[in-house]
Amino acid sequence: MKLSRLIERMDCRLVQGSADVEISDLVYDSRKVTEGSAFVCIVGAKSDGHRYIGDVCAKGAAAVFIEKGHMPETGIPDSVTVIESADTRIALAYASAAWFDYPAEHIPVIGITGTKGKTTTTYMIKSILDNAGYRCGLIGTIEAIIGDRHIPSANTTPESYVVQRDLRGMIDAGMNCAVMEVSSQALKLNRTAGIPFEIGVFTNISPDHIGPNEHASFEEYMHCKGLLFRQCKVGVVNADDPHTKDVLEGHTCRVETYGIENENADLRATDIQHEFKGGYLGVKFNLAGKLHFPVELTVPGKFSVYNALTAIAVCEHFKISEENIQKALLTAKAKGRIEPVKVSDQFTLLIDYAHNAMALRSLLTTLRDYNPHRIVCLFGCGGDRDPQRRFEMGETSGKLADFTIITSDNPRTEDPMKIIADIETGMKKTDGKYIKIPDRREAIRYAIEHGEPGDIIVLAGKGHEDYQEINGVKYPMDERVIISEILAEKKAGV
Repeated sequence: MKLSRLIERMDCRLVQGSADVEISDLVYDSRKVTEGSAFVCIVGAKSDGHRYIGDVCAKGAAAVFIEKGHMPETGIPDSVTVIESADTRIALAYASAAWFDYPAEHIPVIGITGTKGKTTTTYMIKSILDNAGYRCGLIGTIEAIIGDRHIPSANTTPESYVVQRDLRGMIDAGMNCAVMEVSSQALKLNRTAGIPFEIGVFTNISPDHIGPNEHASFEEYMHCKGLLFRQCKVGVVNADDPHTKDVLEGHTCRVETYGIENENADLRATDIQHEFKGGYLGVKFNLAGKLHFPVELTVPGKFSVYNALTAIAVCEHFKISEENIQKALLTAKAKGRIEPVKVSDQFTLLIDYAHNAMALRSLLTTLRDYNPHRIVCLFGCGGDRDPQRRFEMGETSGKLADFTIITSDNPRTEDPMKIIADIETGMKKTDGKYIKIPDRREAIRYAIEHGEPGDIIVLAGKGHEDYQEINGVKYPMDERVIISEILAEKKAGV
């Protein structure tokens, strides 16, 4: 591809060389540069791509994208074309879109942002669209789904090059729509720049991801979420969230609303009923507003109703029948998001990714609506992270669960017992009953063997993860596999 094609929609300046040069590859990792590559210098949290300009030129790079003010003092060989832009992340996004022939212009792309609910809602939308005969690709926290391929994710929203590559892969695999999680960090770092989203979605927002390497303040966090609504045609937003107006500030899209409490919402859920019997947890409700039919979910809670409302509001744009929506939502699940695992007819066991106090509080409060005999909460906390999270999670479980099993999560380079002691500090601020079982497998075994009729047991923190990280090594550990093995051992009398 000619360099001129890569920069055709970009706000940039040709510093030296010719835009007519032929480009063999587009690269933002200096280690992957080969003869004829265009290298984009990205300024990251830990490294600055401009430091490697000499290396990539020596490897035969044909062009280098630099950020304004970063031209090296030693200059760049005359044989290398230099393109300057105000923000090389935006440059990478636009160059990537061109490199893969603007895939987002060939299929409708749905982008979902919000503090909670993104992952589950993407799977609900995919389930409804697939059930109706569409072929929907997915990019999110757990994985990217491209045709029959399931690719584990490293980030909720990957770098712009990967996003464009995956969208192109979806088209090549015969997919005709895509849904993706769009994190505030991705919006801040322009990973989705240049994508003309068909629909943008806002689920909810609460203080999170605020810190030195994320967002400076809650206001910046809201602003970054809101950037999605300046690059989509239709915005589907939660009318019940008190910050929706702030998030929508400066929007350029047509806005539609959904909700439970706000009677002015375009789509509403009414007559919500909780179902809890024989180890089964679910919820039923009726739609009001622009649609009118009953919906049943096989996952619990008010937040599941919000997720379903979001998915229905989006899929209504694809002219999908109520029968297809009802059928799809009965089976729609996201791995590790209030995921039921059948263990007994006497009690219910759920796996959930809740790994901070806010998420745990939301989950346990929701489960209390089902009036269980007991809520049993099993969790640990990650190592090399803010100890405050441990105190808060311990206190939250102590207050909201009837019994807590404190165990290990991903200790990373920390002593698991030190992490458990921190959790216990928070637990001791409450009257909550608890036990400490450091080995997570044995903790899960204890939870199953001591389950009582009417209990809801929650394995929190790991969710979709299938590993445990200890001293830099990831060891296989899937809670579903552990449960299956424990049940097999029980059956065999081991």
